[in-house]
Amino acid sequence: MKSSFKAFALAAALAAGMSVTASATECLAPANPGGGWDFTCRQVGQILQEIGVVPNPVLVTNMAGAGGGVAYSHVVSERASDADLIIAASSATTTRLAQNAFSGLTADQVRWLGTIGGDPGVIVVAKDSPYKTLPELVEAVKANPAKVAFAGGSAVGGFDHLKVLMLMSRTGFKDARAIKYIGVDGGADAITQTVGGFTAAMTGDISEISGFIRSGDVRALAVLADSRVPAFPDIPTAKEQGIDMVAVNWRGFYVPKDISDADYARWVDGLTKVAQSEQWQKVMAANGLAPYTLIGEEFETWIDANIAEIQSISREIGIIK
Repeated sequence: MKSSFKAFALAAALAAGMSVTASATECLAPANPGGGWDFTCRQVGQILQEIGVVPNPVLVTNMAGAGGGVAYSHVVSERASDADLIIAASSATTTRLAQNAFSGLTADQVRWLGTIGGDPGVIVVAKDSPYKTLPELVEAVKANPAKVAFAGGSAVGGFDHLKVLMLMSRTGFKDARAIKYIGVDGGADAITQTVGGFTAAMTGDISEISGFIRSGDVRALAVLADSRVPAFPDIPTAKEQGIDMVAVNWRGFYVPKDISDADYARWVDGLTKVAQSEQWQKVMAANGLAPYTLIGEEFETWIDANIAEIQSISREIGIIK
C-alpha cells in the first residue's frame, strides 16, 4: 500500500504537538537540511504564516536525491493534484531539466510558480588584470579564445559554465566549444585559479566571492543582474556595458501540474505578498540575495525561454544530443 509522504509529515507535526489541519501547507525541499532549497522552504514558509497567507505552520519535508530529481519525480507521479504543496527550486532545477538529468522528466510536467530573489552571477578578474571592463574581456575572447580561460565553481555544463557560454552567445560569439572553461570545486578554488594567473577571469555567484571582492584580491567587471547590487554599488551590470545578460541563481518554487487555475492563482497571490513583505526584504539583506521577482505567467514564459537557451548551448558543447 502506497504511503503519502505528506501523511508522514502531518503525523510528525501532530506528534510534535503542532496544530494543523488536513489541508496544511507543505513545502518540499529537494535536498537535505541546510542547503539552498531547505533555506527557501523554511524562510518563505515562515513568512507565509506570519503575513497570513496560510493559517498554520508550513510543514517542511526534505527529500534529497538526484540533484532534485527524486522530489521532482515524486511530485509528478504521486502528488500531481496536491493544491497544498509547493516545491523549492532554483537555477539548478531548470539546468538539470534542460539537460535531461531527471531521466526523461520535462519542465511541462509541473507548473512554475515564481522566483522572488536570487544570487546574481558576477564576472571577476585578478586585481592586476589588463581587462578593465566586461566588453574588453569579451573582445579578448573573440580575438583568441584559446588564450582567455574562465574558471568556475561548477563542472562543465553546470550553471557557472553556462553563464560564460550565454554571455559570449549574447555578444554574437557562437563557437561555444572554443571557449576555455576550468570547472573546480566551488567558488573559492575558482578564485585561486584567477588570482594565481591560471585563468583570465572567474564566474560565480556574488555571495560566494563577496569577501574576495571586498579584500581587493579580485576586481568585478560586471554583475549579471537587472540592476546593481546594493551591497556592491560600484559594480556595473552587464546591461550597463551594452550586453543584455542576466544570470541569477534564482530562488523560487513550482507546484503540481494538475492543481486548478484557482489554486494556482491563490499561490501566485500568496507568493507576490511574500515578495512584497518587509520580512522577505530582511531575509534577502541578511543572506546576500538580490530582488528578482518573476511570478505566475511571466515566470512560466521565462522558464520556457531559459530552458530552450540552456538546451541549445548544451547541445553545442555536447552535454546533450
